Amino acid sequence: MTPMTRRSFTLSAAAAASLQVPAFARELTTFGVQLYTVRSIINKDPQRVLNEIEAAGYKEIEATYDNLETIMQAAHKTKLRPVSIHLETDLFTKHRDKLGPVLDDMKKRGFEYVVCPYIDPKERGGVDVMKKLAENLDKAGAQCMGAGLKLCYHNHAFEFASAGDGAGTLMDVLMANTDPKHLGWEMDIFWVAVTGNDPSELLKKYSKRIVLMHIKDKADGVAKRFDENVPRTAFKEVGAGTMDLKHVLHTATESGVKHFFVEQDSTPGDPLASLKISASYLKTFDF
Repeated sequence: MTPMTRRSFTLSAAAAASLQVPAFARELTTFGVQLYTVRSIINKDPQRVLNEIEAAGYKEIEATYDNLETIMQAAHKTKLRPVSIHLETDLFTKHRDKLGPVLDDMKKRGFEYVVCPYIDPKERGGVDVMKKLAENLDKAGAQCMGAGLKLCYHNHAFEFASAGDGAGTLMDVLMANTDPKHLGWEMDIFWVAVTGNDPSELLKKYSKRIVLMHIKDKADGVAKRFDENVPRTAFKEVGAGTMDLKHVLHTATESGVKHFFVEQDSTPGDPLASLKISASYLKTFDF
């Protein structure tokens, strides 16, 4: 081996720089799917749908509680790993007395995370309502922790409305009034972006607390709003929209996000076709 001189080292470094490969370039080698994406077809033939999801390159699944019995037997015949599940919101807010047996069942089925998925518009409100939600979720989160599971909250858009009086957003209120040990955040980057916020900045602000992420892309021209009233065409396959995914995913991996789930609320046709487009993009995506 020829000894490297200072001059040859400098030339080699310059040559490497000319390749324009960022020093932090990496690939998202493990990503999953939120099965809500295939809700219109999975109950008809769960084995076929899950087999195609696995073949597309997905490694993990996030399930929904409403059709769990339908899909779990088929899931066990694949290598897809059940990581997270969206439970009914009332279990965390109104019927915590029924939560214990459900948590025990989820733990036995191999899930690591349970998620509070959605607050009905009729039950939304300002700071006081958000503080009450925080109180309920904090107690539920402590119960989840006792069962060996982690509770996370999945955002939509309304949480980023102003809380007023310098309190930040309603999401800030929720985070400030819950113990990080009891409640994590599943960030849906689409809904964050719809409100005009930058997911990367929030990832930095709540580093280590955001442990799950929904990856989805957004069409051009979607108006800023704080509700879910967007057109079906607002949702795009990953890589086919306007989101700065390179920045978001880099920041996410730096700030402690552990699991990434592709979700497309609405697709232009076969949801499996859309999931395959998203997977193909992620498998070759360096960030």
